[in-house]
Parts: sequence; structure tokens; C-alpha cells
Amino acid sequence: MSRVGKSPITVPSGVDVKVDGQVVTVKGSKGELRREFNERIGFEQEGDTLTVTRPDDARESKALHGLSRALLNNMVVGVSEGFQKDLEIQGVGYRAALKGKAIELQVGFSHSVLVEAPDGITFEVPEPTKISVSGIDKELVGQIAANIRKVRPPEPYKGKGIRYSGEYVRRKAGKAGK
Repeated sequence: MSRVGKSPITVPSGVDVKVDGQVVTVKGSKGELRREFNERIGFEQEGDTLTVTRPDDARESKALHGLSRALLNNMVVGVSEGFQKDLEIQGVGYRAALKGKAIELQVGFSHSVLVEAPDGITFEVPEPTKISVSGIDKELVGQIAANIRKVRPPEPYKGKGIRYSGEYVRRKAGKAGK
């Protein structure tokens, strides 16, 4: 069996999981998430534990088993605790500002770049060089953080740009560094 897929998911108190065929709905204190899973995957709920089952040992079933368990676990964690990605901005004059629900980035272009927050995502700017993206859907939080980073990815010569918090940017020497 899949090592990820065979481990059970413990549902914390305050989280309600409803399985309706292949559609799973998870409600918690932070919100509600729904997802439709592949018809090969089954779900068993016993008290406060969820287990994901598969019908056979086919290669595709094994892959879907681990994936479905990870997605369901992310839904349970998201509605109870939420997810957060932190970004840092480095560069002279580079900064971010909150404009309503959107973020205005000034990162070396002749114009400022406005990034809108979709439903379920909140932005925070504790400092002009730090951005925090948070929400209950792990996939959406990661995608929005990647879209913000894509506006000005860190370059290898001076290290200027938007990077994930704690990301290591490998530096190059340049012309004078022979």
C-alpha cells in the first residue's frame, strides 16, 4: 500500500466531514471546502478518523490513493488551522502596500503592479518588504504566492526581487568576479 495513503486522517474537534459518494465536504471554524475525488477512491469514516481506500493495486490506483489522502488531509488542516506563505522583497526602492484587498507592488518597473486577492485569500503587509498570503485552501495559497513571486523573481547577480521567506538564492559572480 501507499505509505501516505494508508495512514489515517484524524479529524479535530470542531471539524465536520461529510462524504457523499465521491464529493467530500469539510466544514470548520475557518470555512468550508468541497472537492470531488476520482471514482476509484473510497472513503471510510469511523468516529474521528478517516481512511482512504483503493480497489486494487494498479499503478494509477496507487498514485490516486496517496494523492487523495494528501488532498483530504490538506482540506481538514485548512479549515481548522489555515495555511500561510510568507514572501520577502529585496531591492532598493522595492516595496509593497495594501490597497483594500489587493497588493500594490513597486519592484523596479516604471509602473506599480496590482495583485488582486481572490475569494478565500487574505493579504497582510506587516512591513513594506514583507508579504503574507493566507487562506484555507493550500493549493490556492501556494498558487497566489507563486504568482506574486513571478512579478519579479529574484535574480542571481544582486539578489533583487521577490522571494519566499527563507529561500536561498544562488548568487553569481558577474563580469568583475573572475
